[in-house]
Amino acid sequence: MTPTPPPPRWLSRVVDAAGGRGITESAGTNPVLDRTSPDGVITRQASVLVLFGGPEKSDATSRGGLPADADVLLTQRAATLRQHSGQVAFPGGATDPGDESPIATALREAEEETGLDPAGVQPLATLPGIYVPPSKFDVVPVLAYWRAPSVVGVVDTAEAARVVRVPLRSLLDPDNRFQVRHPAGYQGPAFAVDGMLVWGFTGGILAGLLAVSGWETEWDTSDIRDLEASLAAVGASTNGHSAGSTPVGMDR
Repeated sequence: MTPTPPPPRWLSRVVDAAGGRGITESAGTNPVLDRTSPDGVITRQASVLVLFGGPEKSDATSRGGLPADADVLLTQRAATLRQHSGQVAFPGGATDPGDESPIATALREAEEETGLDPAGVQPLATLPGIYVPPSKFDVVPVLAYWRAPSVVGVVDTAEAARVVRVPLRSLLDPDNRFQVRHPAGYQGPAFAVDGMLVWGFTGGILAGLLAVSGWETEWDTSDIRDLEASLAAVGASTNGHSAGSTPVGMDR
């Protein structure tokens, strides 16, 4: 049997934190990371795939060795869905009875949503389950490296509006980072990238991983914006642009 290669060195801090000391967040306001279900609440099991892509070789000239074209796979949920409609998310979903593990769930769901070939994905670590109150899911984030990328795109327009490989350097750009405050009181990290607002569960996980990655640069954690206004701003910036199902190639 061929031994499993180690993850790229530029991903090592993320993997070590996920499998050991845990992830954190530089803004000091990230309610997602420590969220557990209340006593007596019956939860449903789910997994998401946090899939990093990019060359295996580190870039010695960049912070933490991050390659210029490293990215993470995200989807934007269809506006017609009953829960979390229109939100940006990692590929993933509910555990099926036949799934052997959270990793199996994440890979199966990602294949169903984006068309990726699971054979090219190398799972690296799993985070503890995180409770999502609106859906009562206990969600396990599965960190993975896209060792052999495949073409991906929207498989079912009833489920997803976009499938996007978002450059990590875009997420790290201080101009794209701030916090959002929900009218109901939620406050947490957010990113404005590629015509999307990434916040909530996905924004919290990404912010936590970036904070331990060695790639992060200082950003204005005091920049707190209204969530509804931020969503409206993103919508205005993409007015007339089709979310579409154009496949995302393997060259990025």
